[in-house]
Amino acid sequence: MGSISKSVYSGGKVRNRRLKRREGEGSVNIESIRKAYRRYASFYDFSFGSIFEPGREAVIRRMKFAPGCSVLEVGVGTGLSLPLYPRNISVTGIDISEEMLEKARQRRRREGLMHVSLHCMDAENMTYPDDSFDAVVAMYVVSVVPNPCRLVDEMRRVCRPGGELYFVNHFQHEHPFVCGMERMISPLSRLLGFRPDFSLCQFVREARIDVVDRSPVNLCGYWTMLTARNNKAEMCLCKTPPLASSSLASGAAASAGLQALIE
Repeated sequence: MGSISKSVYSGGKVRNRRLKRREGEGSVNIESIRKAYRRYASFYDFSFGSIFEPGREAVIRRMKFAPGCSVLEVGVGTGLSLPLYPRNISVTGIDISEEMLEKARQRRRREGLMHVSLHCMDAENMTYPDDSFDAVVAMYVVSVVPNPCRLVDEMRRVCRPGGELYFVNHFQHEHPFVCGMERMISPLSRLLGFRPDFSLCQFVREARIDVVDRSPVNLCGYWTMLTARNNKAEMCLCKTPPLASSSLASGAAASAGLQALIE
């Protein structure tokens, strides 16, 4: 694993514990995710294909593709997004669920997507070298993984300096009634395979994401698309304890930047 990943993760465990504790987690782990998506695999496209398609289309439109560039999609699932990518780039998709990936492989063969490669891999512990991709995207993933900060650290590591990170996800709603409903069903996170009460501001602050754009997507704008600068250079400041305050400042700046986008 790359040096950047190791240095960032020295503080990642603490950040992940905070995020979990505030969401009442302990609720999602790798095995519960595998079980949930083993159940979903046979009907995922029917249930979640159309409703999530605008978000997939929006984030791929947002991405900057130069011919020959390389893109990593973490949590590629059944590959619903794969036909949307241009064919003059290289697309790599990873997922923790073999059952979901098998659907993606069938789609790849059926639609002749020879520019796509698919691998079973834990997005929090990727085997790719540092700086392997020009862009990394996570669609409907960050509220699913056990350790969201660890996921973002890994996305930064494998993305080249100056590249971009993209996220599409549901985050806790700002309306008190909807937020209350999300909290009510949060104890079912293990069964659902995701956290319904996942906080956007906490996520951005604790994962220290440098958000440059925030847009609502899908039905009623209930989901959110984030575009972020790959700020791995700043993350290198976390390597030594005397500079820990830089890490906190980076998180505060990320939160302030997101608040400005909201307003």
